[in-house]
Amino acid sequence: MRPFSYTRASDVGEAVAALAANDGARFIAGGTNLLDLMKYDVERPEHLIDITALPLDRIENTADGGLSIGAMVRNTDIAYDEQVAARFPLLASAILAGASPQLRNSATTGGNLRQRTRCSYFYDVSTPCNKREPGSGCPAKTGFARYHAILGASERCIATHPSDMCVGLAALGATVRVEGPEGSRSIPFSDFHRLPGDTPQVDTTLAHGEMVVAVDLPGKGFSDHYSYLKIRDRLSYAFALISVAAALDMDGDTIAEARLALGGVAHKPWRNAEAEAAMRGKPAVETTFAEAADIVLAEAETVPGNAFKPELARRTMIRALSQAAAGTPQSQSDKRIQ
Repeated sequence: MRPFSYTRASDVGEAVAALAANDGARFIAGGTNLLDLMKYDVERPEHLIDITALPLDRIENTADGGLSIGAMVRNTDIAYDEQVAARFPLLASAILAGASPQLRNSATTGGNLRQRTRCSYFYDVSTPCNKREPGSGCPAKTGFARYHAILGASERCIATHPSDMCVGLAALGATVRVEGPEGSRSIPFSDFHRLPGDTPQVDTTLAHGEMVVAVDLPGKGFSDHYSYLKIRDRLSYAFALISVAAALDMDGDTIAEARLALGGVAHKPWRNAEAEAAMRGKPAVETTFAEAADIVLAEAETVPGNAFKPELARRTMIRALSQAAAGTPQSQSDKRIQ
């Protein structure tokens, strides 16, 4: 790990100003991703700005009936918050599907959103990687790509976003509130993370100096018909091969509204509005879910290392939507697929 300087911010304005003034600065809170990257010499910040003292650690009701989750709220506190568990159980389930209890106790809301995409070549500084060194190449395209993208990838990068929490937030239609040198703004969750394109080194749409201060959930939580299903190589502490956040608003046996987000398939949590619309007004049966899955995967592209993923994703979407329709969400304590 390289030497760096360190300060602790006492308020949001101070933190934003310190970041904006130094291109080599980074915020640090739980440190569950940044410190790993520093140890591997992938991230080389000159200065760390500790934001753990900022008053952003609360979960509060919003005027429109939703919830606001501060950027410093720990993942464990979100998952076990009474209001989140009752009104937004899809989010609680997604968080509990990720990482380990020890990591969830440290990881923060803002840090979860700011995770770098995962790829073994990105973490290995002895190999080329367009995310680390733009223009150097993407060895994952012909190498180990079991966890890599099948949607929205580019010639320069096929890495995937690692967060389970973010897949749940994407399905729920959250909004990210940020503060920066130019003031505050709100970013729809679907616009917060970006696809790699020609600049895979840029993971989010945050401007320089901006920091996440909260994530806002809308009033509708789909608390009766939801499921978060994560398929992985082992049942605990593993990144998703495919994960699916499914949420339905049911009118008897008919789907009044549908939400569907995937993890493990793209550079960002993946939603497809066309697939969601295709389920609206249809019976909650396997053929409806299969049609939606086919729409999502219509533009899937694979490399030799992940050719199995489209079919796995299709089956996982059908299963998760079936669980949601039946009101029998996937358990995150007994992770065997129901």
